[in-house]
Amino acid sequence: MVDISSETPNDVKLYEGDEELLRSDVAVDKCTLLPGAGGRVESNQRIRILWGQDMLRDVLDGRYRAVICGVNDRDNARGIISQLVSLVPSSQWRDQSVTSYARMFQQSVSVHASEDREPYVLKYDLDSVLILALLRPTGRDHFTLNDLSRGFETVVSMLQGRRERRPVASVSFLGARSNRLKGLDGQEPSFETVLDTMYKAGYRGDIYPAPQMWSKGDIGVFPSYPFPEGILTMREGSS
Repeated sequence: MVDISSETPNDVKLYEGDEELLRSDVAVDKCTLLPGAGGRVESNQRIRILWGQDMLRDVLDGRYRAVICGVNDRDNARGIISQLVSLVPSSQWRDQSVTSYARMFQQSVSVHASEDREPYVLKYDLDSVLILALLRPTGRDHFTLNDLSRGFETVVSMLQGRRERRPVASVSFLGARSNRLKGLDGQEPSFETVLDTMYKAGYRGDIYPAPQMWSKGDIGVFPSYPFPEGILTMREGSS
């Protein structure tokens, strides 16, 4: 029997050439990735966090069948939905038609279904990928955590039993320019709060952190949610 452990090198080389050129302490944008939660391996029990990955390129590469983001009935020129509809080759949607459809839908429900729960989730079929867009409630310039919770409950029901809509990815709704997310204090909530809200609504897909988060290299991040149980122990303080 061969002792594999004795043949495993202590230092695994990552790059060809001088690795000192790529030291993390000199990088401007970086992520310090920590091991995820251990324990029993079960399916559909986590939200996977794609640190350092480019959502637009992953969607264009065909890695997802559905994408979750926000939309409003005023102006989406700076939102990711406008970037998606302009970059996906098979899309027949454009920035103006995305907003026009949202406005038409908003006007329709205000007349025929004003008592329904908001936010609504609009479907934009780009042929190669389906966009499930949370429609920002009328009269507001932002989403709330309650909007996010209700919206993702609807999204989860729209994904239930629909294998053709998976895999699915979502934006974090943080650092947004067109559709901001605000907590009760009027400020953006933490990423952990967003993850917890989505998780409690039943979401178990992927999520892409805002690029602004990549600059927090001095703070360890995890590749999935829920976070390891040890976090709670650390917060409470060890005895």
